[in-house]
Amino acid sequence: MSPSKSPDKLVYMANQIGKFFASQGDAQATAGIANHLEKFWDPRMRLAIFAHLEAGGAGLEPLVRQAVAQLKDRGSNR
Repeated sequence: MSPSKSPDKLVYMANQIGKFFASQGDAQATAGIANHLEKFWDPRMRLAIFAHLEAGGAGLEPLVRQAVAQLKDRGSNR
């Protein structure tokens, strides 16, 4: 995925992942989302979603927003 594309697709994808993990409770869901993004998303995709979060994170569900923030804080951009 090109990092220059609109973040809409990334937001959609991240929210879909969030829906999958939502039934596990907030703490486990947040960790699950972050781990999934770290393991399966290309580093360029993660950098793009981090930039979107920094720009306000429009459209990100609350658990997804937390997961992206946690992932960003632990420096996952490899």
